Amino acid sequence: MARTIAANTIVDRTKLLEFVRPRHNAILSTIRQDGGPQMSPNTIGVDDDGRLVISSYPHRAKAHNIRRRPQVSVCVLSDDFGGEWVQVYGTAEVLDLPDAIEPLVEYFRNIAGEHSDWDEYREAMVKQGKCLIRITIESWGPVSRGGFPQYLADE
Repeated sequence: MARTIAANTIVDRTKLLEFVRPRHNAILSTIRQDGGPQMSPNTIGVDDDGRLVISSYPHRAKAHNIRRRPQVSVCVLSDDFGGEWVQVYGTAEVLDLPDAIEPLVEYFRNIAGEHSDWDEYREAMVKQGKCLIRITIESWGPVSRGGFPQYLADE
């Protein structure tokens, strides 16, 4: 059986966004009031301005944490758990209704395409009391893949 070789590929912003756009599984890490991490799995997208976006609810721990301290990190995962990933760092903001409505439309459109009834979607977002978390990317690590170190694979 062929061994998977670990890799770290340094990418520029364009390549980072190309990597992230088709991947929607992510772990968001915010900072709790006591300074510890709070992590949560999320469905993530990229908005038209190259920011990471997450649909959520204003009462969730991540929203409270971001309002208090907006520095976050996000680990964007491939659909295959053993696939590539990238860690992104940035500053987040929480958009509440009604300001969140059109950004939520953009979020849906960029992840899933066109909705059959946008008025119905908007109404559902209001009824559910949704918010949108928007993360401005400030830095990122390499696109990484786990596996054997190259020096072991050569043996």
